Amino acid sequence: MAGAIASRMSFSSLKRKQPKTFTVRIVTMDAEMEFNCEMKWKGKDLFDLVCRTLGLRETWFFGLQYTIKDTVAWLKMDKKVLDHDVSKEEPVTFHFLAKFYPENAEEELVQEITQHLFFLQVKKQILDEKIYCPPEASVLLASYAVQAKYGDYDPSVHKRGFLAQEELLPKRVINLYQMTPEMWEERITAWYAEHRGRARDEAEMEYLKIAQDLEMYGVNYFAIRNKKGTELLLGVDALGLHIYDPENRLTPKISFPWNEIRNISYSDKEFTIKPLDKKIDVFKFNSSKLRVNKLILQLCIGNHDLFMRRRKADSLEVQQMKAQAREEKARKQMERQRLAREKQMREEAERTRDELERRLLQMKEEATMANEALMRSEETADLLAEKAQITEEEAKLLAQKAAEAEQEMQRIKATAIRTEEEKRLMEQKVLEAEVLALKMAEESERRAKEADQLKQDLQEAREAERRAKQKLLEITTKPTYPPMNPLPAPLPPDIPSFNLIGDSLSFDFKDTDMKRLSMEIEKEKVEYMEKSKHLQEQLNELKTEIEALKLKERETALDILHNENSDRGGTSSKHNTIKKLTLQSAKSRVAFFEEL
Repeated sequence: MAGAIASRMSFSSLKRKQPKTFTVRIVTMDAEMEFNCEMKWKGKDLFDLVCRTLGLRETWFFGLQYTIKDTVAWLKMDKKVLDHDVSKEEPVTFHFLAKFYPENAEEELVQEITQHLFFLQVKKQILDEKIYCPPEASVLLASYAVQAKYGDYDPSVHKRGFLAQEELLPKRVINLYQMTPEMWEERITAWYAEHRGRARDEAEMEYLKIAQDLEMYGVNYFAIRNKKGTELLLGVDALGLHIYDPENRLTPKISFPWNEIRNISYSDKEFTIKPLDKKIDVFKFNSSKLRVNKLILQLCIGNHDLFMRRRKADSLEVQQMKAQAREEKARKQMERQRLAREKQMREEAERTRDELERRLLQMKEEATMANEALMRSEETADLLAEKAQITEEEAKLLAQKAAEAEQEMQRIKATAIRTEEEKRLMEQKVLEAEVLALKMAEESERRAKEADQLKQDLQEAREAERRAKQKLLEITTKPTYPPMNPLPAPLPPDIPSFNLIGDSLSFDFKDTDMKRLSMEIEKEKVEYMEKSKHLQEQLNELKTEIEALKLKERETALDILHNENSDRGGTSSKHNTIKKLTLQSAKSRVAFFEEL
């Protein structure tokens, strides 16, 4: 009895100790995951679990996003997950997204998984038209997206129509021109073919390097009012705070970089910005909702921290990640070079094999032709021999007839003709017989010569037959193919090209290898500058080419603004545009904001 009671107490105790959990669904840009979370977990516990699952170390760019009454919000790290204003219906859904954007993607994004997530997010924003992208740049970006997905262009594999089911261009761009899907695919494929040799991570980074110069890249927009009540847009991004006209999200009117701002705070709906220069008055603006103020403050604090962090020496963790990334990049480059060499050797071996097969086929054809020539020679020799025999018999017959004519002439001469008339007739007959005998003798001589010539032709035909037999014998005794250098043995099929077991994860990079890699990187920089110029020329050519197919009546307000900026020469990078706006003093910019 006591044992049963103790057993029940132990079970009850164990049941009480088990923590209560709830289910969370995490949606990334290319996957969905579900976790069982404890009720006491804070935002940081869930966020760290997601990052560990993804293998992500550059956590400072990302956050868990959810929606409250059509307003975007981010999970706070120091607050319990269920204390947020989220739906309590399981599974509770959060979106794992980039919250802050880098100033320079190539320099700041170290891990391949970080680059991939940024690529997917920026690509979706461009296709959803949350980031404005000019038509010609859209085609270029699409070609890099295709390279990232399909690898190198192969005409035998990537045939016409292979992009029919892909979403590669914003609908705004497609509707703006009188162009069929086939025409767009042709232009995308033309650029896609030029990206040969780029790995997926390289193609995605090229995509980001182009996208980061788009005016709306990485900007969060919020509706605000200044003191005068003028409706404006506040843009928050990696460079600072920007003020826009509500009708123009491309070009800010004024900008305040983070290094000019000392403090940001809000009270209810009023935001206060304190410049770094204490002589400059603070400036204020009002937002639409208190919840929006919280989001603005979060974005300002995070972007400001990253802005200052970029201008300091890298932490040990970042240095370690960059060193690992450099080693991984060098290893991948060497691996690609090895695979390229192997591919080249296989192609050379295949070309050699094809050449040998071609030569073997040619030799077989020559042997067949020689055999046919031999058969024709034998037939010709038989015909000549038969003709020579017939000619010889004809010559004998003519000689016999000539002898008979001679005998007849002798007989006529021996016969005595008594009368003159008979004598004259006889003489005439004798004369005719002599002429006939002469002709017969000439014909016999001609026939004899013809018989000699036929014998000579027969002898030559037999000599040709002998030579044809000799050539056929040489061809049939010749080796099937000429000796060649031994081809390198192919790798055994059971050995993978990249082994992840045991010691295969350690690489010994010699100084010479690193020096060679450094020289290649410098060479790539020079090539990139030349390519950038060439790329701009290609973009201009495409723009000119499709301009005639544009439907002007379908241009959006942003299309018109972009074209006006281009006509005014506003084709510089986003960073340069912001720099131009900050040439005036901060005091004059604050005054300008107050007077808008």
